[in-house]
Parts: sequence; structure tokens; C-alpha cells
Amino acid sequence: MSVRQRSLAALARRVLWLIFFVQFVVQHFVDLPYNYWLGWLPLLGAVAIGVVMSRSARRRIETEPPAPVEVAPPVAGRWSALNSPADKVPSHGTHNLGQTYAIDITAESDEPGRGRPQPVWFWPIAWRNQDFPAFGAPLYAVADATVVHAEDGQRDHLSRSSLIGVLYFWLIEGIGRSVGGTRRIVGNHVILDLGEGTYAAYAHVRKGSLQVRAGDKVLAGQVLGQCGNSGNSTEPHVHFQLMDGPDLNTAQGIPFTWRGVGVPANREVFTAAVPVGVTAAGEAAA
Repeated sequence: MSVRQRSLAALARRVLWLIFFVQFVVQHFVDLPYNYWLGWLPLLGAVAIGVVMSRSARRRIETEPPAPVEVAPPVAGRWSALNSPADKVPSHGTHNLGQTYAIDITAESDEPGRGRPQPVWFWPIAWRNQDFPAFGAPLYAVADATVVHAEDGQRDHLSRSSLIGVLYFWLIEGIGRSVGGTRRIVGNHVILDLGEGTYAAYAHVRKGSLQVRAGDKVLAGQVLGQCGNSGNSTEPHVHFQLMDGPDLNTAQGIPFTWRGVGVPANREVFTAAVPVGVTAAGEAAA
């Protein structure tokens, strides 16, 4: 599937999601002039397009497996991995949005009494973002690069770490974000052009924290912004991925390896060094 075909397929899928959502709302107020079950066709069409795009990406990987690109870690300190490509590919269950080799990581605090809140059944329904060690952690450029996209205007919502929170996340919020498009799914994010057809994406960035804008040149280890909890996220964490283009809707994933760390497996705790010339708080050293 060519880039143009992927772009058109992504647009068609979004339109079908929007049609389904509008029908779902309107049918509660007026009688639609067709059978109720026909209203599910746009949803089925959107799912079918997603399956076709995913299979196209899988065939590409099977016939032309890309080589891992070595970059520096995007964070510093103690972190643990979730949804890692070291355990399965595609790591997030889909090839869409360039996520084939994406990874989620969350911070592990060394401070006594400040462990990461764990999921619960009922109470509390949600945690504040400040209760998570990852929230506000500096994000670093993984290589010398050019910023091709940067936005940080979306809010950081509360965690979705209880049964009620997760149900809301999947049944209500997830559908709404799918209709809203890619930027509502990844939340605040920044995309870097690393050169040679490789791009790095950081998702779920903290609102108002980005220190760079599109067109800026950045150096490896330079602070880009902070970890947040925007977009399709259940708790503050960093979603990182490499891909072959700047457009999340058409890009395909590229495997990575972090210098000095490798590719941490699910639940593996790793420590990344603070970039040279930067303090642990993410500020330039004097």
C-alpha cells in the first residue's frame, strides 16, 4: 500500500467513524429513515479499513524487515516498560499510526512512599497526575534532529486506573477520541526528523510543557518538554516510537534500540543516564 493509498484509507476510516457516531447520537432524538442495523455499516467499514491497513503493514514487515535504529533514550532515571516490542510485534496490537514497534514507559520513583499508584477495582476512581512519578519528567531529544510537529494545547486528564475509569476509557472516551482523529488519540505530541527517513514521535506530552516548535533544530539530549497524561492514556507515561514518515496516519513503524539500554521488555525496570550537559531536573548545566 502506497503512502497516498494509506492517506486515503486513513481519511475514509475517520469519515466512517464520524458517520457512525453522528447516527448513534441522532437516533436517540429522531427516527432514522432506514433500518436500525444499517447504522452499523459505517462502523464495520471503519474496522475493515483498519484491518486492511494493518495487514498491509504486516506483509511489508514479513517481506522487508527493517533494521533497528539506535538512538538515545528519551528519558532519564528509573523507568519500567509496558507494551514493549521486545515481547510482541505489533507492540500495541496494531500497525496503525506507525505503532508497530512503539513502547510505553512509566517512571519508578526512588523516593520512599512515592511509589506509582496501582490499578484498583473501585476506589479511588481516579488519581491525580501529580501522584505519578512520571508526570512532569523531562523528555529528551534522542538524536540531533529537526522538529516537524509540536503541539501541547490539550488537557491532562485524571488517571483511568479503576474499573469505572477503565470502562469510561474504553466505552466512551475511546470512541470519542477515534472520531476526533489522530491528534485526540496521541494527545499532545512532538515529532522529530532524525534524517535518513527516520522520524521519532513522543505522545501524551504534558499540556503547555513543550519548549520547541516546528522548524526548530535540536541537539541530542536537549529537553523537548515533559511527560503528561493527554490523549488516549490511562496514566502519565511516555509513548515513544520511530517511523518512516512524519504523518502518523500514513507512517509505518521502524524498530529502535536505546543506546545503553536496548529494548526493555514488559515490566522490566531500566535506568537511563541523564544526557551530558543537562541536570536531573532537565535544565542545562551551568
